[in-house]
Amino acid sequence: MFCVADVQTGFGPFVAVYLASQKWTQIDIGLILTTGSLVGLLGQIPGGMLVDRARSERLVAGLAILAIATSAVIYASFPFFAAILLAAVVHAMASCVLGPCIAAISLGLVGHTTIAERLGRNARFASIGNGLAAATMGTVGYFFSPQAVFVVTAMLAAPTVLALSQISAAEIIPDRAHGGTTGTPQKQSISFRQLLQHRSLLALGFCLVLFHLANAALLPLMGTVVTTRSSQWATVLIGACIVVPQIIVAAIAPSVGAHSRTWGRRTLLLIGVGALPIRAVLFAIVHDPYLIVAVQILDGLTAAIIGVIVPLVVADLTRGSGRFNTGLGMIGTMSGIGASFSPTLAGLIADHLGTTIAFLSLGMIGAMALTAVWLLIPETRSENLK
Repeated sequence: MFCVADVQTGFGPFVAVYLASQKWTQIDIGLILTTGSLVGLLGQIPGGMLVDRARSERLVAGLAILAIATSAVIYASFPFFAAILLAAVVHAMASCVLGPCIAAISLGLVGHTTIAERLGRNARFASIGNGLAAATMGTVGYFFSPQAVFVVTAMLAAPTVLALSQISAAEIIPDRAHGGTTGTPQKQSISFRQLLQHRSLLALGFCLVLFHLANAALLPLMGTVVTTRSSQWATVLIGACIVVPQIIVAAIAPSVGAHSRTWGRRTLLLIGVGALPIRAVLFAIVHDPYLIVAVQILDGLTAAIIGVIVPLVVADLTRGSGRFNTGLGMIGTMSGIGASFSPTLAGLIADHLGTTIAFLSLGMIGAMALTAVWLLIPETRSENLK
């Protein structure tokens, strides 16, 4: 997870910075970013289905890593529209496969009994990798050029593939990796149509639509507020707001996995989602820069819980189905829908009613997400996993 996070960090905000340095227009940059987002959204379910059908998750993950490295090389070498568009599509498609592969390998290695602890450890290493990679690439971009970020990204594929090769294929049980059990047949236990009718899984997706609709725009909206107050310190402040949650996730994610066995998945999910409306309200009333950064501790708490508990609940709900990764794809798609509309909704409210009302409105949506979790999500922990 540390190496995968390193490779993936080279994209995101660095793409916009790099293309802007190449004198691209904001429209063209927006088209590239939007295309990548749409492909990533639409590819979640097909990516999960592909992993569920694969007999070698390591091979699929390795190919996805190489595809991401190739897209980074294209970014660095061919900064014209057609090539960059192709690179964005390749990166998005590979990411749709890589995420489920890592989850499948984890489940295939340890099974449902200890997957909670493994997901917590994965989240810790991913957070550390994100933080260190962001700092490294920011430094590389500052001292060399934005283009160098993608060269470093491509180079990081080598240790990632090396780390992947150290996982023994014999230790990954394919049926278990797909949400089945070692004693079930190799075929899929339920159809995709049956998965689409899984009420608890759909309820979880609905809760996450509301959650991400409220959450995705919070920090960008705060960024615009901070910039209007002091553009000189805005970048530093937002950087601190990004780093603090990563530190919190690295510190507590393994504990989240461990406590999910005793406290239950639902209790932790309520805590994680419940921190969101509190954070939104605090953003509406807090103006001191140091306090704004402190509020981001809540974001770290939420990120740690959502990052561990959501795939854990999906593993619980799809146990024995052979559709674990497809289920992750469904949840990823629904989460992406909420996140996609969040900035537009927040911007619309902020332009007409002000940023304070926008923060409070996002907080209300977060409260709706909390209510939905309370009413719709059952405890999914099996008694024999306590």
